[in-house]
Amino acid sequence: MEFGLFQQQSTSLVMTQELSQAIRLLQYSAADLTAFLQEQALENPLLDVQEQPDEKVVKEEFSDVHAYPVYEQSGREERMSPLDYAVIDRRSLNDHLLAQLTELRLSHQTKKLITYFIYSLREDGYFSRPFEEICQEAQITVEQGEELLEILQRFEPAGVGARNLQECLLLQLERLPKRQPLAEKIVELYMDEFARRKWKDVSLALHVTLHDIQKVNDLIRTLDPRPGLQFSAEPIPFVTPEIKIFREQDRLHVQLNDELIPTIRLNTHYERLLISSKDRTASEYAKEKVQQVHWLIRSIQQRQQTIIKVGEAIARHQVEYFLYNGVLKPLTLKQIADEIGVHESTVSRATTNKYAETPRGVIELKALFSSAVKTSVGDSASSQSIKEHMKQLIAKENKQKPLSDAKIVAELKAQEGITVSRRAIAKYRDELGIPSSSKRKRFE
Repeated sequence: MEFGLFQQQSTSLVMTQELSQAIRLLQYSAADLTAFLQEQALENPLLDVQEQPDEKVVKEEFSDVHAYPVYEQSGREERMSPLDYAVIDRRSLNDHLLAQLTELRLSHQTKKLITYFIYSLREDGYFSRPFEEICQEAQITVEQGEELLEILQRFEPAGVGARNLQECLLLQLERLPKRQPLAEKIVELYMDEFARRKWKDVSLALHVTLHDIQKVNDLIRTLDPRPGLQFSAEPIPFVTPEIKIFREQDRLHVQLNDELIPTIRLNTHYERLLISSKDRTASEYAKEKVQQVHWLIRSIQQRQQTIIKVGEAIARHQVEYFLYNGVLKPLTLKQIADEIGVHESTVSRATTNKYAETPRGVIELKALFSSAVKTSVGDSASSQSIKEHMKQLIAKENKQKPLSDAKIVAELKAQEGITVSRRAIAKYRDELGIPSSSKRKRFE
């Protein structure tokens, strides 16, 4: 070993600011990208963002150094949806209840106390604190509070103002056009046993059949355990598909929905003013901002090209699913990445928060991927196809003797040649919202 200064060449990967920006743009949804471009326009005076393009968008590489039309536009027919004219009621539960309170002829003090009760409710319609504590804060007795609560509990929706689930269900049962004495008695006296499906004990105590208990269960399942949530003030989230997968002459075509992204251009007026300025600082500032616009346009073009490549690759693999209403084939991010020559993480970013308009509705791109399970004949089946087979088996099962998870495993192996564990079946059943065999059992 000897000490000294030596020169050595080496290569390494460096995450530049421009590369980091390109990665972020790929992961952004169309709405997030639009918001990002608006922020950039505030910081960069040379960047012009034109929202809501009036004409159809098609991809085109920019050719002139001073004009960067990321998309050239031609005329298109204006299409309006009835949803564009829909008036959305954003009223919260409190607003809904207060509107009903104003219509009642009550004293000012009574309305004031009921208003206090209303503002003590959670979004689901239940009281947020113990009722006794609320009465104490309102400086009234519990007996007085019960009288006021009786008025509140007559408001719509039925079940609002309840102190627990049992009271909520009773309030809704009492509002039915035809009273159900058995259902009311079960909810009032045997709620815990009924919820734990100890139906035999309940039937013996009330001298009724299991078939009667089953009818009560079907009735209670139609009630709303959280009546206040139908007046949630949260806005309804809407998604806009970034790609369109459509059928034309028994073939699938994939089209990029570029209209979602604003057109960005270089503001040549400001560019000439700044570059021609005798102030060296202003001139250097202008050159820096021009480079930022250049890179931003290239990043958006690269983003769009990646998304369309991923969409086309997915469509090629899932032709039967889109054209013939089949099940999803096994498909992984790595398969698409290898096919289009990018890294797996790039495909993951390109499908995050992205949706496609397809012959089977609007679907998130990530939902078109499915893990594979080996069959006894050497083929592979997707988890989606296994779920479809499970739903068919459960739909045809004997409701008096429903299939257990172990029996579903055996049936899948015998009928479809699919070998899957009981734990996986339980997982898929939970994802489908299907209860266990004991809870599916019917006494009819």
